[in-house]
Amino acid sequence: MSGESFQKELFDQINYSESRMTGESYDNCKFTGCDFSNSDLRRIEFIDCLFVNCNFSLTNIADTAFKSVGFEQCKIMGIDFGKCDDFLFAASFTGCNLDYSIFHGKNLKKIKFDHCSLKDVDFSNADLTLAIFDSCDLLAASFFKTILEKADFRTAYNYSFDPENNKVKKAKFSVTGLPGLLSKYNLDVEY
Repeated sequence: MSGESFQKELFDQINYSESRMTGESYDNCKFTGCDFSNSDLRRIEFIDCLFVNCNFSLTNIADTAFKSVGFEQCKIMGIDFGKCDDFLFAASFTGCNLDYSIFHGKNLKKIKFDHCSLKDVDFSNADLTLAIFDSCDLLAASFFKTILEKADFRTAYNYSFDPENNKVKKAKFSVTGLPGLLSKYNLDVEY
C-alpha cells in the first residue's frame, strides 16, 4: 500500500476490477461509475465519501472503514459488511442492489435503505434499531436474533421473519406486511 491520502477528489469511470486500490484513506471524495468488482479494498478508510453508480460485486472489504459513506444506485452484491471495520461505521443506501450481502452481527443503528433490493441479505444478529427500510424488497432476507426495535418496515415488502426470534419492540409495519410476520403459522390471510 502506498500510504497515500486523498481529500475532496473526484474519481470518475475508473476500473479497479480485480485489483488492489492504492491509497490508505479517502476523505470527502466522490466516486462515480467506478468498477470495484472482485477488487481488494482491505484496510482502506473512506470518510464522508459518496459512491454513485459503482459496482462492488464480490469486493473484499475486510477491515475497510466506511465512516459516513453514501451509496447511490450501486450494485453491491455478495459483500460481507460483517468483516469491515466496526469503528464509526455509518452508511446509507439509495437505489442500490445489495442482494446476497451480509450484515451479520453489524451495528446498523439508524441506517437507511431507500428503494433498495435486499434479497437474500443476512441481517442475523445485527442491531437495526431505528433502521428505515423505505420501499425495499426483502425477499428471503434473514432476520434471526436481530434487534429491530423502532425499525420502520411500513413501505418494505416481501419480508418474512419470526417476531419471537427477534427484538421488534415498537417496530413499524403496515397491514400489508403482517403476513410476513405470521408466515410460520401457515395462515391464509386475506385483505
